[in-house]
Amino acid sequence: MSARAPIKINGVLLPPHVIAAEAQHHPSQTPAAAFQAATRALIVRAVLLEEADRAAIAAEPQFVAPGKRELDDEARIRALTQARVPIVEPDRSACLAEYEADPSRFRSPDLYEASHILFLAHPHDAQAYAEAVARSQAIIAELSDAPARFEAIAREQSQCDSRANGGRLGQIAQGTTVPEFEKVLQGLEEGQIAPVPVKSRFGAHVLRLDARARGDILPFEYVCEQIASYLAEKQWRRDVAIYIEQLVERADIEGIDMLARKKGRAA
Repeated sequence: MSARAPIKINGVLLPPHVIAAEAQHHPSQTPAAAFQAATRALIVRAVLLEEADRAAIAAEPQFVAPGKRELDDEARIRALTQARVPIVEPDRSACLAEYEADPSRFRSPDLYEASHILFLAHPHDAQAYAEAVARSQAIIAELSDAPARFEAIAREQSQCDSRANGGRLGQIAQGTTVPEFEKVLQGLEEGQIAPVPVKSRFGAHVLRLDARARGDILPFEYVCEQIASYLAEKQWRRDVAIYIEQLVERADIEGIDMLARKKGRAA
């Protein structure tokens, strides 16, 4: 197996061990593909930081998630792209065209009415959780023959306060319940009991969809601002990609053809 050519960016060697470390963050079908992806990512990072140095870009790291702050280099790259790539606001006609292409994408949230029977168990208590799932499976089997017993069983056995209402949870808006619930509710017919227990961080649930109200298509004026933000962000990301390509083209890069994929797309 021939040795890989050394990778240099403007005459500076990119050490193989640095690439190997970065490759862990680029899952690929083969180690060679991961190495290539890591190399490209590190080169892009290097040319952006060099440009930030030339432009004397300084930036204060920001929080990007609860408890997670940007690294200094990430903050400088963000500040560079924000300074060099302007946000282009779409006009009203572009927003209207996006809306009219598929108005069904712009709906108010679906509403569900659901009931459940809960057997509490902490996910980290494997034995208790398995027992909760087993109890749920037994109830589902019983209800398959006598679905009208749902409310009575909920009042007798459910470990949720909703047992007082026969397990009824009332109206649930899309996005306001645990994801496990919402995913199952979307696939149920009205009146149907989920065929398998629904597992959540609370335990195992026997879940029934009582009713569904499909969200209405929202008028254009209501979502125009949302569409404008989406289109502006989409265009900005494209412009950033072009800006990065320009920086890479100007850099002296040895050991890898950074423009190979671009040539392939153009062919």
